[in-house]
Amino acid sequence: MPAYLIGDVEVLDAVGFSEYSRQVLATVTAYGGRYLARGGALETLEGTWAPKRCVIVEFPSMAQLKVWWDSPEYVPLRALRARTTRSNIVVTEGL
Repeated sequence: MPAYLIGDVEVLDAVGFSEYSRQVLATVTAYGGRYLARGGALETLEGTWAPKRCVIVEFPSMAQLKVWWDSPEYVPLRALRARTTRSNIVVTEGL
């Protein structure tokens, strides 16, 4: 069953975040993931949630998503993202 990482990302340091962006795709694809959305136009249709930048990544399974999340390739990038953004990240299983 697929799993999805959904991120609401506010970039605070564009230079630092560009380094993250340059490197992260290779880690996602190496662990079987693929981007479904990555910073495109946003529109709130209902409610008050107004993400600055929305990211959706699909992985083959929740287990595979978590392997990537804790991988030696991604952990340093996760720290870089934490320093350069304010983020809310959730994961959910698909159908």
